[in-house]
Amino acid sequence: MANDDKIKLRLMGLSYSQLQSGAYALILAQVDGPVRIPVVIGASEAQSIAIKLEGITPPRPLTHDLFASFVQAFGIQLKELFIYKFEDGIFSSELTFSDGVRTVQLDSRTSDAIAIALRTGTPIYTTRSILEETGFVLENDPTVVADTKVEEDNAPTEPRIENLAIEELERMLNKLIDDEDYEEAQRIKTLLDEKRKNL
Repeated sequence: MANDDKIKLRLMGLSYSQLQSGAYALILAQVDGPVRIPVVIGASEAQSIAIKLEGITPPRPLTHDLFASFVQAFGIQLKELFIYKFEDGIFSSELTFSDGVRTVQLDSRTSDAIAIALRTGTPIYTTRSILEETGFVLENDPTVVADTKVEEDNAPTEPRIENLAIEELERMLNKLIDDEDYEEAQRIKTLLDEKRKNL
């Protein structure tokens, strides 16, 4: 496929999926354009992407970290991620690798491919037809960020974490990372960042 037929995308962030319980929507945005593509992914892939977006370093490398380190250690470059098909509600992707001599394309789940591309700074592309079929345009186009503030409507009343001191939040964050509860750690780190900005 000619480069002119490929549309470059950028990762905007994550939000809870309104379509599927327990899933997340990964939002990809057309570079220099208004179209957004939602990709429904599972909780574990969302967690891996979210901790990278939030700059959280886990105590041990996750699978996507390990894969990215392995590729780089052997001098292989991930050239691009190409979302080439959308069928029955599923996006299909391929990753293009090069060692300077050989170029190889490998099929991948889109969620895994994005988690790896995020760690290697790899560009993401799709086709114009996929953009037209699956994309949407936001009227007021606010920037989407990793959605860590969504709460259940019927959640029991309890002391608000937002009211805790920075030191308490830091202790909580360290414990969550030690316990490998990265989803909650992401939420606490976002609160910490907001509190530090307001100091």
